[in-house]
Amino acid sequence: MKLLVLDLPFSFGEKEDHLYPVVLQHKQETILVDCGYAGFTSLLEEALQQHGLSLRSLTGLLITHHDIDHMGCAHELKKAFPALKIYTSEWEEAYVAGRERSLRLQQAEDLFDCLPEEQKESALAFQELLKSMQPVQVDAVFADNKELPFLPGVQVIHTPGHMPGHISLYEKESKTLIAADALVYQDGKLEIANPSFTLDLPQAIASIKKLQQLDINTIICYHGGVVHTAIPFQLEQLLARYS
Repeated sequence: MKLLVLDLPFSFGEKEDHLYPVVLQHKQETILVDCGYAGFTSLLEEALQQHGLSLRSLTGLLITHHDIDHMGCAHELKKAFPALKIYTSEWEEAYVAGRERSLRLQQAEDLFDCLPEEQKESALAFQELLKSMQPVQVDAVFADNKELPFLPGVQVIHTPGHMPGHISLYEKESKTLIAADALVYQDGKLEIANPSFTLDLPQAIASIKKLQQLDINTIICYHGGVVHTAIPFQLEQLLARYS
């Protein structure tokens, strides 16, 4: 199994940021895990070329959950490369495929009336951004604790909280956790992604306790990148902050 971490630098308003999708390769399969916002195809192509790959090399896209920064580019990729297979969890499929309304959009609308007046313009812009996300049809779904049939040794871990259907991936041989948004790395420590906007914070904490049971050498956070240092201690410290 070959595991590659992509670095996608971008600007969001005045903020400079990075996303860290992952590519998993085994035999004939080259699977991208999450893909960034709409319009990120050129960023993905550039990042893939740094590893001797291209968008045309991809055989599949695995979407960990239906937030716009994780699947915003999926429709473009599928349109450009119709043979690309789309994968997600059994809990997320209806949202990714557009049969169910985005939970993030519903949350944004529900919170709108509680916001200060000076925040409402940007909140409305965020709602419009969420509404612009195009769905994509899913080719296969996966359940908790199942190995991916095309990537032996890669286990699906259901990590709800940030989203009810959120999944992480665990690569057993290298003991690597692809956390997606179950964890972020910021200011030199592991943290819960946007705790104020996590759909179910107690569930997110329970998911971290679930991840604690794994033997982890490396965590790849979609926001923050690769973490190697003192992982058991960092997870304990994170949970202590929310106890």
